[in-house]
Amino acid sequence: MSEHDQFRELIEAYALGALDANERAALEAHLASGCPECAKALEEARLVVTQLAYLAPPAEPSEMLRARVLRSVRADAASGGSGGGSLPMQAGGAQRTSVPMWLWAGVAALLLVSLYSTWEARKMQQDVAEMNQHAAAGLKERKQLEDELTMAKHEAMILTDPASHKIEIMPSDKDMPKVEAMWHSKLGIYLTAQKMPMPKNNKVLQLWLIPKTPGAKPMPSHVFWPDANGKIGEMVANPPDDMGDTKALAITEEPPGGSPQPTSTPLWVGGVS
Repeated sequence: MSEHDQFRELIEAYALGALDANERAALEAHLASGCPECAKALEEARLVVTQLAYLAPPAEPSEMLRARVLRSVRADAASGGSGGGSLPMQAGGAQRTSVPMWLWAGVAALLLVSLYSTWEARKMQQDVAEMNQHAAAGLKERKQLEDELTMAKHEAMILTDPASHKIEIMPSDKDMPKVEAMWHSKLGIYLTAQKMPMPKNNKVLQLWLIPKTPGAKPMPSHVFWPDANGKIGEMVANPPDDMGDTKALAITEEPPGGSPQPTSTPLWVGGVS
């Protein structure tokens, strides 16, 4: 170990005031020589010491420590009184007592343990918070998968149930693909299509239910758009209970979010038999 490393080991004790006279004098001489690393280390150690009192939780000394301190004080008092000598005097006649080195070491150890315990508690809180975040993300992903599985089962039931009615929604432009709808009075309507073009100008596709009643307005329904491959697979929940009241299904292009009434001519129309 180099002489420089030896001084670095004394810096924490120096900041606590726990060095003896010889070690303190040697370290101060080294600092006076202008060592920048040790000067910076001393500054950091003093900063830590100033914070220790705020970090340490309130605690009562153990009975063993209390008894040891009292024995030391009594022993110091007895040796000063029975030996015929006197303790060093300060101005005004007051006796000056010295604090035993082991007591300084004990206080320093207690503060360091308190600091370490506080750091461990904070680290544990961070770990617990991170685990909770991962658990919440896992639960959210699981819920999403369960919802997707439920929807897939729902769609499969509509497509395979003999009670479902197939409706072909034909395009007004012969170059456009047709849209197929499977309507189940209790489960809903499932729309499918392939190679559908994406609506322009950020518009969306909207399904309308055209009533049989003369003069009745179209009923707004599901808003959707094809995926990047032009595929449509959309579930329309809560259609009218009686399919007989609906004359046709129509699809228009509408502004984002859909419209309460059509704002353009239907691009797809299919009669409900």
